[in-house]
Amino acid sequence: MIKRKGEKMTVIVKANLSIENARIGFRNFDGKEGPYNVKGRRNFVVFLDTPTAEDLKKDGWNIRWLTPRDQDELPQAYLPVAVSFQHIPPEIVVITSLGKNNLKEENVSMLDWAEIQEVDLTLRPYNWEVSGKTGVKAYLKKMFITIVEDPFEAKYRDLPSSVVPFDDEED
Repeated sequence: MIKRKGEKMTVIVKANLSIENARIGFRNFDGKEGPYNVKGRRNFVVFLDTPTAEDLKKDGWNIRWLTPRDQDELPQAYLPVAVSFQHIPPEIVVITSLGKNNLKEENVSMLDWAEIQEVDLTLRPYNWEVSGKTGVKAYLKKMFITIVEDPFEAKYRDLPSSVVPFDDEED
């Protein structure tokens, strides 16, 4: 859908964006405060190939570029993704050899340190307009994450847990 505003034409993005085998980075599912993040804002980025990034940029998506560290490298395109549980909570599913488990706001921070094998995700667009500027912000709608499992975890998974009392006092 295209909306005319004066002489300027604005594209209104309504379709979700689905990416199979996505490469994600700068994970902050916990919403920790840092040099590039306000406390409480959960987010990550999806790295994109250049043609996809250019197409999305034309539609108004908030595409950013990493400056190459080496002069022989090309800039790397990425799309910042917000993870919000306020209005429309995302469905986040972790997949292991035991099956799949849905993550909630209380335990989604485990993705900050998880070793990820594969990610399939769907992003929903949020069309915004502020002071005459427009754009499309990406919000996580759905994500399926396959976790790399430790071989020893699988080996010892079925052993029952036990509590071993330790005597801290010296005899």
